[in-house]
Amino acid sequence: QEQLSESGGGLVQAGDSLRLSCAASGTFSSDAMGWFRQAPGNEREFVAAISWSGDTTVYADSVKGRFTMSRDNAKNTGYLQMNSLKPEDTGVYYCNSGIVIGADYYGMNDWGEGTLVTVSS
Repeated sequence: QEQLSESGGGLVQAGDSLRLSCAASGTFSSDAMGWFRQAPGNEREFVAAISWSGDTTVYADSVKGRFTMSRDNAKNTGYLQMNSLKPEDTGVYYCNSGIVIGADYYGMNDWGEGTLVTVSS
C-alpha cells in the first residue's frame, strides 16, 4: 500500500491560485490518483482524478475549468493546479490512489494527512 503526503495548501484570496502536491511512496506509476476535499461540517467530496498514464482526468462539476490535475511518475508526485479559487473551495484536501474506469474514479483508503486550503472572500 502506498503512503501519500499532501502539501501546498495555504491561505489565499478569492481569484488566486494554488498548486497542491501529493507525494507517493511505492509503485505510484501503476495507480490512478484522486483528490478529495472536506470542508468543516461536511463530508469528504471528490474533486478530481487522473489515470496512471495521465491520459485521462476526471473532475467534479464544481471545479471543471478551474482545476487541473497532472502527475510526474518519475517523481512519484501528482499535482492539483487550482485557479480562480472561490471561498467554497475552502477545506482540507486529501489525495489517494485508485483506478479510473471511464469517467469514474474508484479510490483506495490510503489517505494522507491532508493539506488545508483557505480561500477568503
